Amino acid sequence: MIITSFFAALGQIGDARFRRVLLLGVALTIALLIAATSGLVWLIGSLTADSVSVPWVGTITWLDDIVSWGSFFLFFGLSIFLMMPVASAITSMFLDEVAQAVEDRHYPHLPPANSVPIGDAVVDTLNFMGVLIGANLLALILYVFFAPLTPFIFWGLNGFLLGREYFTLAAMRRVGRVHAKELRRAHTGTIWLAGTLMAIPLSIPLINLLIPIIGAATFTHLFHKITEAQSPDQTSSYR
Repeated sequence: MIITSFFAALGQIGDARFRRVLLLGVALTIALLIAATSGLVWLIGSLTADSVSVPWVGTITWLDDIVSWGSFFLFFGLSIFLMMPVASAITSMFLDEVAQAVEDRHYPHLPPANSVPIGDAVVDTLNFMGVLIGANLLALILYVFFAPLTPFIFWGLNGFLLGREYFTLAAMRRVGRVHAKELRRAHTGTIWLAGTLMAIPLSIPLINLLIPIIGAATFTHLFHKITEAQSPDQTSSYR
């Protein structure tokens, strides 16, 4: 089920709507990281004294420059690390378009889906971004103590988070938020495994920028396969 969904999503990667969401997500991510970096450098620079007197050395006038540039490179490094989580979160705001493209091609018999209000989409995106960034920053501690397991921790953590979010986004268009969570809980193992499949290529530069799009398409297929596999009584409660 997972492999079939993945390759069906991969076969549609050239769709114009997929490209539009990809470009929007990447552009907004880069803009956000540049703005955050510039803001941090300005804040630290404004809080740092122009000069400091050091005994036996004299007055140092370039300390604020060192602190500002040091904070810039620190945040730039974190930005590279956080690029994928932030891109995934921002792109999730536009994934309704990806899901619709999948359904138009593969499930044309379905009635129109319930679009998520833009306000709810923004709130969901901010929540998802906060969870992704927070979890990945906390995971840095585990990477230090369990260095040989770093790839598996990264894949497992982000696989769980991506699967949880993307399946919910795909399902709630058809069955609402409450039933989407019920389905997600009932199929946690399958969703986590599919999310891990999405998380493994996150380690590959450039390829990882496609993962939010492929993930959204994959989980749209997975949602429909799961509901089709339900018994008739169960399926009717989700349609």
